[in-house]
Amino acid sequence: MPGRLIQITVLATLIGLAASSASAQQPDQAAPEPHHHADTAAAGTWSWTSDGNAFFGYNYQQRKYADFSAWESQNWFMLGGSRAVGKGHLAIEGMLSLEPFTIKAQGSPQLFQTGESYQRTPNVNYQHPHDLLMALGATYRLERARVHYVFGADLVGSPTLGPTPFMHRESARDNPEVPIGHHSLDSTHITPGVLRFGIETGPMSFETSAFRGAEPDEDRLNVERPALDSWAVRVGWHRGPWQAQMSGGRLHEPEWFEPYNVTRLTASIGFNGAIASRALAATVAWGQNREFNGYDNKDDSYLLEWDLRATGAMSIYGRAEKSAKQIFGLGLHPKGFSHPHFYSHISALTIGAVRDLPLAGLGAGIGRVGVGGDVTWYPTMTDLVLDLYEGSHSYHVFLRWRPARAAVHVH
Repeated sequence: MPGRLIQITVLATLIGLAASSASAQQPDQAAPEPHHHADTAAAGTWSWTSDGNAFFGYNYQQRKYADFSAWESQNWFMLGGSRAVGKGHLAIEGMLSLEPFTIKAQGSPQLFQTGESYQRTPNVNYQHPHDLLMALGATYRLERARVHYVFGADLVGSPTLGPTPFMHRESARDNPEVPIGHHSLDSTHITPGVLRFGIETGPMSFETSAFRGAEPDEDRLNVERPALDSWAVRVGWHRGPWQAQMSGGRLHEPEWFEPYNVTRLTASIGFNGAIASRALAATVAWGQNREFNGYDNKDDSYLLEWDLRATGAMSIYGRAEKSAKQIFGLGLHPKGFSHPHFYSHISALTIGAVRDLPLAGLGAGIGRVGVGGDVTWYPTMTDLVLDLYEGSHSYHVFLRWRPARAAVHVH
């Protein structure tokens, strides 16, 4: 218990520093220029950046015969620092979420979402809250004329697998709902124990990492013991507003109730720029999990999401997905028990908008506060019990806060 109190005190201090840093920034309505997590700094001095995102609102999920809803808050806060060290630059980063306190322990209601568990039962129709400590690590960049070498280590961090996590994608930052294909794309973004190495040359990057393959447990306040039992590789390309990546990895038994190794493959293309003077962020992504438990079980997820700054004060966002999910049949399958997975195929379409409130009189330090809402339809559902799911839909209404100017995260 004393160790946990110390951890919470340190993380509370991190929030205060992030808020203080954000208060010194000015509003920025234009499309931000992509850069890495922390800005570089002159020799002997630290340069600090902060970021965050928070929603508070009402989440309603309509399923035939079983509506469920919640008042809740999805949120995260990040602080990063960088300075010149030797012939390169050292960057440190910390990130936390208050979701263990602002979302019910079982999770946020979300139709067709799966991943992780609650009270030894796999989650179905719930998105688990994120851990209190979402990131804590360091990266050293050794810069040469044509090649940069990147070394990184994280107590909690993201391995070199998948696109930029949804919470850092500009195309998803106004959307309070997690993609239903999250566990086929970027669910490794909170991994206890990560070692990273990469080479950057021109617009290309080549990365590899070793990390713990198991998903976090349902104790959202602790940090699981690191274990370098999994690996991943990623090839990236970045030029102007465009970025793309292809990645693959082998995860050692990510779910306790399905104790088999999983191969994950992903590919994505992102755009973060402007169209006709309006800021536009968009992402197209594909992910696949392959579990070899005696059957060639595969699930594919496809995603298209966007966020358009339609006016100086209003953004229109959306997401279209098609995913193969285990809605039925999830449960304990001991190792050695060969079984085919029963997949349901779900399509989802979300349309929403956020309007920034005119709070200029309160000062720029308060950040950007907006009011928004969205609706999600599920136009096609196959291999489902339609008596339970036909006609399902959901909506959110919320207040959203983010800094006046925030970092754009590039992988």
